[in-house]
Amino acid sequence: MSMENKKSPLVNSCSMAGLKPAMLEFPYPPIQVSCRNLNYADMLSMDYCGSVSELSALTQYVNNESRLSMKHCRYAKILLEIAVAEMMHLQKLGELICLLGGELDYTARQQNGNCFLWTPEYLTLSDDVEQMICANIEGERAAVKQYKMHIGRIDDEFVNAVLARIIKDEEYHILLLQSLLDEV
Repeated sequence: MSMENKKSPLVNSCSMAGLKPAMLEFPYPPIQVSCRNLNYADMLSMDYCGSVSELSALTQYVNNESRLSMKHCRYAKILLEIAVAEMMHLQKLGELICLLGGELDYTARQQNGNCFLWTPEYLTLSDDVEQMICANIEGERAAVKQYKMHIGRIDDEFVNAVLARIIKDEEYHILLLQSLLDEV
């Protein structure tokens, strides 16, 4: 093969070494429930895998990170740190759902009996950095609103303590994303 036909490999030099989840530095309450309650488990399934959910957020952030890592490494790292935090939220919600007697089958169950299997159609994907960050801020705000609504409907101090702690991380994510948006 001649020198003209040889191509240099494409390399992504954005290292994610030392990545930490974007979470506040105070602990989560124990993962426990007062008693089994399928209604509460179904409500949390919306937070787990509904259109506004930890699974949707996690998937969107990982997609965003992959799209940004070649040109905007610092942004990509922050989005992946947020994704790791969302993964931890997903895990905590999964434990709560199981303790409450619910199922983890990627089906969001509404109180009216409707069920929705998680789909990537829930995601907002863009190649535009500003649109990407704005969509993530909107998603975090919607999550905070939904968690607060669920806290108002759930009469279990243990579940509500975990949801309140997740809200604090989501509010922190909004601050991080807003600072990125201010730089764009």
